[in-house]
Amino acid sequence: MKLKSQFATLLCATPLILGLSACSDNQAPNTQQSGEKASGTLNKIKQSGTIVLGYRDSSIPFSYIADNPNQPVGYAHDLQLKVVEAVKQKLNLPDLKIRYNLVTSQNRIPLVSNGTVDLECGSTTNNKERQQQVDFSVGFFEVGSRLLTATDSGIKDFSDLKGKKVVTTAGTTSERYIRQHEKELGIGEIISAKDHAESFLMLQNGRAAAFMMDDILLAGEKSKAKNPEKWHIVGTAPIHEIYGCMLRKGDPEFKQVVDDAIKATYSSGEINNMYKKWFQSPIPPKNINLNYAMSDALKNLISNPHDRDQ
Repeated sequence: MKLKSQFATLLCATPLILGLSACSDNQAPNTQQSGEKASGTLNKIKQSGTIVLGYRDSSIPFSYIADNPNQPVGYAHDLQLKVVEAVKQKLNLPDLKIRYNLVTSQNRIPLVSNGTVDLECGSTTNNKERQQQVDFSVGFFEVGSRLLTATDSGIKDFSDLKGKKVVTTAGTTSERYIRQHEKELGIGEIISAKDHAESFLMLQNGRAAAFMMDDILLAGEKSKAKNPEKWHIVGTAPIHEIYGCMLRKGDPEFKQVVDDAIKATYSSGEINNMYKKWFQSPIPPKNINLNYAMSDALKNLISNPHDRDQ
């Protein structure tokens, strides 16, 4: 019997070596176990009972701190919470806890890649370079990079930056673009600030003549000014990009949950009320209305969601 058993074991092991199906004793495979092993993020969340959300402190109106220093708000954050609800259902964890982790333009990708943050939804553009390190959800916004400057600065487009100081936020695609074209545009100096709030502060106190960033983020910073009418957004956008939520690379099961939650928000029409809440209504902390109409590009993205960079 022992010899027979050893022979049977050898027969079952041989196909495994060849990459084929092994013997199963006529039992179906445990798909739940294999699914958990395949999805590192969902399994991590299930074991800890907590999901870690990456947020920004000044990406108005996507993810930012308004009145409560411990509670981010915004359009992207609302979509993030839709994913949390989907994860609760997927894992049957109605009491799933949320832990927030502040991220910046410079550390957001490493914190997602190394497992510190499970999901980051803010103002991160999906591009081919970043796709080498992380995965992106279907897109939720489309932007163009432009300039915020004083109405009396004389700057109307990028060609007017010759000899001027320009501030941008470190770790962004705007920073990369402006540095690549510094000599071509004849820029006097490029300053890299740690976040959007610091960039705008440098513009306001005269350390820079223009602030280059995604147009909607510029509108958000402008809304915080004591006198918003003093500032305007100018220039033809040289780059157009799509925002998406970031998650760890190579985790298709978690990505499916994230994408399905966002797509469901689109197909139900709930996204329209969400957009109106953050872009066409007074928002905290100063109850300023951005009056930012939904673009045709975003309407198309909502109708045909995808995770491409263009």
